[in-house]
Amino acid sequence: MASGHVTSGKEGIKKRSVAGSFFFKFPNGDEKQAQVALFRRSGKVRTYQHKLAPVSGSVEKDDASPIATALREIKEETGLTLTSIELLRVGKPYTFVDESIGREWTINPFAFRLKDKTEGGKGEEGITLDWEHEGFEWFNPLDVNESEDFGGVPKLVNSLRRVWPEYDLGPRAGKVLTSGLQQLRDDHESGARLLAQTAVSILKNLIAEMDSGVIDNEWWANVRMAAWHICKARESMGAAITSAIVKSLDRVEVIFNQDGSPSEKVRQMIKSIDDQLEERKSTTDRIRDTFVDYIQQNLMQATEHKKVISVLTLSSSSTISACLLRAAADLKVSLDLRILESRPLYEGVTLASKLLEADNGSVDMNVTLYTDASVALAAHGVDIVVLGADRISSGGDVSNKIGSLPAVLSQRHAAPKARVVILSETEKIASPGLMEEHLPEENDPVELTEAWKTNAKGADVIESASIGSMQGRVRVRNTYFEWIPAQFIQAYVTDEGLWSVEDITKRSNWISDEMDRFFKGL
Repeated sequence: MASGHVTSGKEGIKKRSVAGSFFFKFPNGDEKQAQVALFRRSGKVRTYQHKLAPVSGSVEKDDASPIATALREIKEETGLTLTSIELLRVGKPYTFVDESIGREWTINPFAFRLKDKTEGGKGEEGITLDWEHEGFEWFNPLDVNESEDFGGVPKLVNSLRRVWPEYDLGPRAGKVLTSGLQQLRDDHESGARLLAQTAVSILKNLIAEMDSGVIDNEWWANVRMAAWHICKARESMGAAITSAIVKSLDRVEVIFNQDGSPSEKVRQMIKSIDDQLEERKSTTDRIRDTFVDYIQQNLMQATEHKKVISVLTLSSSSTISACLLRAAADLKVSLDLRILESRPLYEGVTLASKLLEADNGSVDMNVTLYTDASVALAAHGVDIVVLGADRISSGGDVSNKIGSLPAVLSQRHAAPKARVVILSETEKIASPGLMEEHLPEENDPVELTEAWKTNAKGADVIESASIGSMQGRVRVRNTYFEWIPAQFIQAYVTDEGLWSVEDITKRSNWISDEMDRFFKGL
């Protein structure tokens, strides 16, 4: 823990904010067999000599964020970079005072997964310790404790439980959370709506498996901490997941505050969340009805005798396919569908197949698939660009599948009179903040390099230079999502009707208030 930016508080107590990073490894890829590395601090550091701790360091004035601090300290103290680790969890920050050394610490805990050599990482052998540590050991997270014999730094367990809440949940509920977070993190096929559905189911199953002998404030705090981690499991999908989870917590809180036996409370909580899951099934129907009305009023009535609607879209969305098929059937028009293939997972191909499978012959539909690079050709003369949303900022900017912004920019050149319409549940609205504040989700570059091997000459050289023996000479970026500024969007079609940016801002503020209510005091 290098010296850093320190401020003075009352009675001579010095305040310092630090980032603490726990390394995890999962034998055989099974997160239920998790092991956590703790580093023994050397005799050369100023505080907590020879104690076990995460990799730690002070947040400096010029650090962009605590996560930037964490990555800097990891590189300095272990020699590892993002090629060898991946962010696993972001812990809830907290503050405590250690009067014995006159410090008030604000801890920003993080968990990173150590990549092995098959993934392009350096593995455990790649850890090179600097002067601040004299060694490290692996532990079962549940065996870490505050005893003097264990030899950890102050509040070690509190820091650990904030990235590994399984510590407090008990074995059955802990396994539900571990596997659930892994499921959310690894699912790159489902959209935000389905992931939010999964998140709510995880919370329900977790509550069912928790020790319900006593339903007290500690129980409620453990539920909220687990819920906080569910919200943070996939930042790019976090808006939809968070909105759905805080609605679940609203329901659970009502029952928590009622009289009744613990078992009866749990039964009612599970039933209430089941009711929420059932109600979610009708959101697509409501979006579909609003979309049909929008097309009727803004395309059909504006153009007499319109027989064909030309639509540009991309990726795979059950909401988009349902809306397009219903609009064509109800309005008796033909669909000229232009769909981008949506690399690297080719979700546009999946969307085209779903549309063809769902069409029972009642819709006159012509489907053309385009490469992502030919989006300008695909946009020529379209009437409408229809896109989904994985996140909507408080200002109305929309995060969606990579390729969405080029589609909109191409439309402005090739079909300037066309409308850009977003189809989205209101739960995808994020808490207040600019779109620039949301970091892009970087995914495994192997998805790209594997696709190149079939046809691209020299693909083996690029693979070696990015993740192989020549690692570091080339970076392959596999970014899934990008932002469309609100200024390019004409309509937000939601499950609660046609919304304006003002409506979006109001909902964003509500989400922020709910997050503070449930998570601020943890």
